Amino acid sequence: MAVVGIAGIILGGGWFQMLAVFVTAVMIWELWMMIQPDQPTPGMLLAVLAGSVLSGMLSMAAGGPLWLFIVVPIVGMGILRSPHLAFALYSLAIMIAGWQLVMMRELGGVAPLLWLVLVVAATDVAGYFAGRRLGGPKFWPSISPKKTWSGTIAGWLGAACVGLIFILVTDAGFLLIPMSILLSFAGQMGDIAESALKRRQNIKDSSTLIPGHGGLLDRFDALLGAALFLMLVTVFAGGPVVTF
Repeated sequence: MAVVGIAGIILGGGWFQMLAVFVTAVMIWELWMMIQPDQPTPGMLLAVLAGSVLSGMLSMAAGGPLWLFIVVPIVGMGILRSPHLAFALYSLAIMIAGWQLVMMRELGGVAPLLWLVLVVAATDVAGYFAGRRLGGPKFWPSISPKKTWSGTIAGWLGAACVGLIFILVTDAGFLLIPMSILLSFAGQMGDIAESALKRRQNIKDSSTLIPGHGGLLDRFDALLGAALFLMLVTVFAGGPVVTF
């Protein structure tokens, strides 16, 4: 998965768009199956709809009209029994994040997107090993009982190291380090959000697509949170906060 993802980022263009559309569609299907597992057909149709909407947006100038983001949430709410709000919010987040990742690659090139992905990966890896070795108080035991404060802080440090590396090899300023830490925290919140949904639905994984690792949503939940956070910062700042 890492090799395919990095290759897609480097190639960019239609290759990365196809990858983003595919992953977005699969995550919409997984989200539906988490909430309504006894009705797989609507989930497949929603996945096709999500892929079609995102493909259409990406083929338009400036990424297409933003109101198209709500098509999948509205259609899903119309055919879903419950919980409507959970599906609407999470499907909206998936659609926006998929679009944001492609826009980052097309407008900013390889470096910003690679930075984002590596910050999320470093947070995950550093948090996992520090949490296992150091243990200690739990970060949010009612939602994610395995996550510890030691792992959370280690994730921030791992993200800061990624930021420092990019400062050394690119033209980014030192603002990149605190931004990396904030991005790390946003990714952790994305992980927490999916954990909360899975706990609510009383399931362990979003799907069984990846043997031993669950589904794509389990692998990309942190990336969703980080991508959404970065988009919000860019919007409120009126442009990219950091440049490479």
